[in-house]
Formats: sequence, structure tokens, C-alpha cells
Amino acid sequence: MSIRSAQASCLPPLLGDLFPARPVQGEAGAVLLRVQTVIDTVIAPTAAQRDCAGGYPHQAMAALKATGVLALAVPRAWGGLGVTQELSLELMLRLAVADPAIAQLYKVHDDLVREIFVYAPAALRPVLARRIVHDHAILGMAVAENGRRADSFMQTLAQPGPAGAHVISGRKIYATGASGADLVAVSSFDPVRAQQAGGNVRAGVRMDLVPRGAAGLRFHHDWNRMGQRATDSGTVTLENVVVDDFWNALAPDTALPQHVALRFQAGFSAILTGIGLGALRAVCAFVPQHARPWGAAGVESADQDPYVRRLLGEIGADLSGAWCSVMQAGRLLDQHEQGEVPRATVAMAASAARSVATRAALRAASEAPAAAGARGTDAALGLDRYWRDARTLSLHDPVDWKNAEIGRNLLTGWVPEPGPYQ
Repeated sequence: MSIRSAQASCLPPLLGDLFPARPVQGEAGAVLLRVQTVIDTVIAPTAAQRDCAGGYPHQAMAALKATGVLALAVPRAWGGLGVTQELSLELMLRLAVADPAIAQLYKVHDDLVREIFVYAPAALRPVLARRIVHDHAILGMAVAENGRRADSFMQTLAQPGPAGAHVISGRKIYATGASGADLVAVSSFDPVRAQQAGGNVRAGVRMDLVPRGAAGLRFHHDWNRMGQRATDSGTVTLENVVVDDFWNALAPDTALPQHVALRFQAGFSAILTGIGLGALRAVCAFVPQHARPWGAAGVESADQDPYVRRLLGEIGADLSGAWCSVMQAGRLLDQHEQGEVPRATVAMAASAARSVATRAALRAASEAPAAAGARGTDAALGLDRYWRDARTLSLHDPVDWKNAEIGRNLLTGWVPEPGPYQ
């Protein structure tokens, strides 16, 4: 096989030899190559515009959906491609290098698909699979609520409605991907069902897949954060939204997977690493052509300055470590689902990846521009968006708790109990 033909089956390097090409194969590989083309030709060239405009990125997501990417996480048993979580994390990272908002929208879909096909009723699985695989339906999320604590839930209520249906009312915040989703995953609590089950709270928890155009479902488009602007992760309200019980994806007698939060954390780490890589790539492209060398360096161009090389080299090394940590977390997630490693092992790996990726991304986004000099602050270059995106995403939950959990495990052997964030 020639070098040319071998390269045709590889995702391109993310940053020279530090982040080399990744071989892909089969049907999933063909999808990933199509996705990379969309990243390079549609998503990356317009990322800065979306950052300025905000709102849901309908055109970019339409191009992404057309590649078949939404079927990657659907299990093979239901007609999907059933790719590993490690490969999904690689994809999230590559999307994030171009536009972390797009990466987060895809992450929500990927995470929900992997979760829902574990606990969904048997009758729903083939129907949902067809919607995703053949109709390119994307899932969004409306779960978080504005309680006193970050883990406060169950304020959105589901009441018995017409035969075979429930009526849902409530308010959701941070509803990432919901405003452009074909199906919105809405969590709610049915107190009647819980009471009938002898006070079993779990029995009353629902996860309904609500069509975006459902009557009473309103998207407020009020996401006004400094970063991740194109996620449109604003408020969603439900006022007497009637949902057919067939679309309750959470079968009441099914055990919930215990590693959902760990998968969510690994995805955030992948996106953070991608943001850092995006910032470093932008600076490395700018410096040789546009940055001016410091006089005392005695060199002809800024890329020959040893301090510039050292700074960008250290940042690259940090990001390489973050990338390795993210991939390790992905491999362990896959192994855990095969029963090969305990949950605690995955939890420590996910926390470590989140810790390393957060530091690496924030450093890359804030310090790499120093190599570009004052010229690098030109608004047309848009280097500020990398820091704004990294800082916004890093605050999803406190990384200090991840470090403390690792330390507690090292010092005492403590094993974290499954929860929304650990």
C-alpha cells in the first residue's frame, strides 16, 4: 500500500507529530472521514462568526448530521455503528479544535444515545434507532433545574393525562442542544407513580423524548454567557406538555447505568483539550508569519525565539498529557462496560482527565497568545474566544472536587459513590 492510500484512511494530524494522524477503517471510519471534511470546510471556517452571533448553529449541524455521525453511538444491534467511547472522545476533541460549541452539542447526543439504549423499554429501542440512523434525528437535553444546589432535581412534574399519556410542566436551565434537537430528553418526576410504588422515588422518575415542536414546549434563547455561545444552552419551559408514555425512555424497572456521570466528565475533558489545541494551533500558525521577534533575542523571526519555542513546547506537552488522559478514560469506560475494570478505576481516570485537561486548556488559551505578541490581540484573529470557551466550560462543575476525590482515594482508598458529578 502506498503512503498516499494509507493516509486516505487516516484522520489528519491535529498538531504535527505531537498529535499524529489516526487510522480509521470500516463504515465508522468512512463516517469519521466525512465528518473531518465537514470540520475542515464548514465548521472551522465559520466558528468565529458563530461565536459572535450566538444562537443554535443550524447550518453547521445540518452539515454534520448529513455525514451519518449521529448513528455512531447507536448499538449495532439496533442498526447503528456501535463505536467505542474512546473513538467518540476523539471525535469530540476534533470537533472542539474547530468549534467547542459544536462539540458540546454532539457530546450531548452521544452521551444520551449511549445512556438511553441501556434503560429504554424494548419497544422504544428500534423506533428510536430508526429515527437516529435513518432520519438523522439529534437528541438534546433539558435536565438541569434551578434548585438551591447544583444537584437539585425533580421540580419538573409529570401528572397523569389522557389515556397512555402524561402532562409535564416545569422549567429547565442549561438545556444544551435542546433548541435545535429533533427530540429533547426531558427529565421529570411523577409523584403519583412514586406513591403507587410504595414511596419509591426512582419509580417516579421519567426521561421523556419530546419533539421540538410539541405544544407548550418553549425555548427562551436566553443563553448569554461569555463562552460556548453557539450551544444556545438557555432556559426551556414546559407548560402542560402532553407526552405519549411510549416515549418515556426510562423504563421504571430498569437499573440505571452507574457510570453516566463519568462519561459526561470524560467528554468535557475531551472538549477542553480540543479548545487548548485550537488555541495552540492558531498561535503556531500566526507566529511565523506575523509575530515580531523581540530585539534581545537576536533572531530574524519570532518562531526562532527560544523563549517562544519553550512556551509553546510546554503548552503542547501539557495538551499531549491531557489527550493521553482523555483517551485512557475512554478506554477504561469501554473496559468497564465489558466488566473488565471496576467503576472506581474509571472514576479516578475520569477525574484525572478532567483535572489535567482543565489546566492544560486554560493555560493554552491564556498563555499561548503571549507568543503572538500585541498583534495577536486583533479582533479578526479571535484568540479570545478560546479562553472564553475554556473558562465557561471548565466551570460546569468544580475541578477542585475532582482533585480532592483523587487525593481521598490515594490517602484512604475511598471509592466514590455514583452520583450526578462523580
